[in-house]
Amino acid sequence: MTIVTAAMLALSGCATWFTGPQNGFPAAGSSSAPSTSSPTGEDVPAALQKFYGQVLDWQSCDNGFLCATATAPLDWSNPGGDTVSLAMIKKPASGGTKLGSLFVNPGGPGGSAFDLVEQSADFAAHPSLQASYDLIGYDPRGTGHSDAVHCLTDKERDAYLYDIIPGERGSQEWIDAYTAAAKDFADKCAENTGPLLEFIDTDSTTRDLDMLRAVVGDPKLNYLGYSYGTFLGAEYAENFPDKVGRMVLDGAEDPASSGFDITISQAAGFENALKSYLQSCVDGSDCWFDGTADQALTKVQQLLAQVEQSPLRASDGRELGASNLLTAIFYPLYNQDNWTYLDQLFTSVENGDADFAFQLADAYNSRNPDGSYADNLIESFNAISCADYPAVTDPAVVAEQNAELLKASPTVGPYWTYGDITCSQWPYPSRRVPAPVTAAGSGPILVVGTTGDPATPYKWAQALAGQLENGHLVTFQGEGHTAYNSSNCVADVVDAYFLSGTVPSSDPNCSN
Repeated sequence: MTIVTAAMLALSGCATWFTGPQNGFPAAGSSSAPSTSSPTGEDVPAALQKFYGQVLDWQSCDNGFLCATATAPLDWSNPGGDTVSLAMIKKPASGGTKLGSLFVNPGGPGGSAFDLVEQSADFAAHPSLQASYDLIGYDPRGTGHSDAVHCLTDKERDAYLYDIIPGERGSQEWIDAYTAAAKDFADKCAENTGPLLEFIDTDSTTRDLDMLRAVVGDPKLNYLGYSYGTFLGAEYAENFPDKVGRMVLDGAEDPASSGFDITISQAAGFENALKSYLQSCVDGSDCWFDGTADQALTKVQQLLAQVEQSPLRASDGRELGASNLLTAIFYPLYNQDNWTYLDQLFTSVENGDADFAFQLADAYNSRNPDGSYADNLIESFNAISCADYPAVTDPAVVAEQNAELLKASPTVGPYWTYGDITCSQWPYPSRRVPAPVTAAGSGPILVVGTTGDPATPYKWAQALAGQLENGHLVTFQGEGHTAYNSSNCVADVVDAYFLSGTVPSSDPNCSN
């Protein structure tokens, strides 16, 4: 879900859970006593036996959850070398009939599934699923509570995210400053993270996930992935189609997309979501803007251009430019219930006040009020994305892409140009070439797409469902990012699938 000021791929997505922490105490009938896992004992190469056969020592942690740490090879092609530690949390099944484990991932890349399960278990998977499944969140390599990417101090991260890049956007001065910031970031990631930085690609993470499936004792993987978590799930299905159990991919990404495909699709997606908000606003009785939706969009474009030329200084001294104003705009667009925050945002910026914009941008960037950061989401997002997507550096191609962006998205596009600069400075080459997935021989996979999703546009769900040999599209006609927690219809389809294996005979085209 992350966007950065001096960064690369525009932005990815997390399933943004706006709920507060859920009651983490298991219901009657479940057990949170310390226990050990029972690995499947399946046949794997001798060099991998110690990983697939490891026994997890589940220990009680806060509020009745169980926590454990697993070990994976740093480099799966060299399992005798260094290792990486993976943090796991489990909410034991609360009902009498257990169907196995259900792994969840909130997206990012870089979002913490550990925190998702611990803080918002009912968002991760509804209580009916928790009755039959052990709910498991694990932080992928490079993220959260696992062995993680470390790059910057809090002050350095502030500078990286919020400082205004000198020079006019696109000028040689601006490009040179942007490149210098990107190289400094990459160098510090390499220095402070060490060898892990080379091996945090999604393919390596799918191999970790398959190992964890076996270690917890499940012959097949049951999985609910949101946003980037759909990409992880799709790549898992491609690598291990015979190990796919019940899999739902909500807010789907298209594995065949290039880095630029992602950028231009999301630019158009957020542009369209902004238009939907503005139409809703002017149709209401208390909009910040008095006029038509088209006129309001022009006003937003003017505000962005205004702070691009003359940044607004907030009370804490930070300056609000166009990039961070866009971050503030995007954050409420992830959930239609939060569109009203945009009323306050645009009113305050019109009045020359940057403080509320920074509150929204800080929430997006996991920045706490005291200036510390709650997680390493920004750093791991950049690192994993650079590992997964080759950088485009040919000036002619970059110029062509810039023109396409401006045409596809007149509001967002001008501020998302030159997007591969960070990855062009990365110390390791990309480990993946974008390509479609088929997961030939897998069981049924549900692919959920929301027609008004800004972060993972609906066409990606259509593309992924079409690529998969056994993919089934579930459409939600609505706004916002991901649908399982927004649509009762989608939730019913997903829950029935996980609980009884029911696959819809056709796309239900949910509208509520």
